[in-house]
Amino acid sequence: MHRLVIQAPNIATQDLKQLARLSDAYQIEAINQQAFKLLGAHIDNEEAVTDFCESNQLDFAFIPEDLTVRDIGLVVMDMDSTLITIECIDEIADMVGIKPQVADITAAAMRGELDFKESLTRRVALLAGLDETALGPVYEERLKLMAGAEKMLKGFQGAGAKTLLVSGGFTYFTERLQTRLQLTRTVANVLEIENGKLTGRVNGDIIDGERKKVELIAMREALGLKPEQVVAIGDGANDLPMLHEAGFGVACHAKPKVQAEAPYCINQVGLDGVLNYFL
Repeated sequence: MHRLVIQAPNIATQDLKQLARLSDAYQIEAINQQAFKLLGAHIDNEEAVTDFCESNQLDFAFIPEDLTVRDIGLVVMDMDSTLITIECIDEIADMVGIKPQVADITAAAMRGELDFKESLTRRVALLAGLDETALGPVYEERLKLMAGAEKMLKGFQGAGAKTLLVSGGFTYFTERLQTRLQLTRTVANVLEIENGKLTGRVNGDIIDGERKKVELIAMREALGLKPEQVVAIGDGANDLPMLHEAGFGVACHAKPKVQAEAPYCINQVGLDGVLNYFL
């Protein structure tokens, strides 16, 4: 048996009643003003529910009815355009007037049209010579958390879950977010800096999609968790390996390829919508 979680900024009562009929749910309960759960939903009616929700711009998810937030032991997140609203490398590039060139490469990589390692190498090379002090204003002035991020994290952390931020971005930002948000662990690329300037290179291996999956598995096993106790959230093609490895892989305001392949999607609400799956 499952509960069907429906989310959007505005949800019409008649839509909830229709979804209850389509899914054979026996009860509708409010989670909050933007989220409702339909109890006793039948997942074999998923196709009709999917069509209705897509037509009416509603986020939905079938969740095993006996699962609660306390069953989730690990939440794994991408950083750029997932936990935060910006792509940090694009904003760094803006400091030297080459944001359009870098952003085009970023977008193609996120759509899955370019190899991630190759694309990052190309983008970082364009930053060679930039003073490292340029990173500060990107974090302080441009970096904003995705809507609902803090509420989601507090909910999962309060229930005992560990958190992993694994990013194809840079440690300059992940380390600051780790302190700010009390994240358990962060993994990201290290920008090489010599004499106070970016060299245009990255130290060590680049964090790509395969590495994200490996980090998720390692932390899951270290914690002794089953896949169904793990949530992973991302937006780009390089997040798909870890989304498929988690019991609940969520595409958050993601690229079309990711939405097509991810088991769950959030488009209408913020990151707290992921927490609502388990409330």
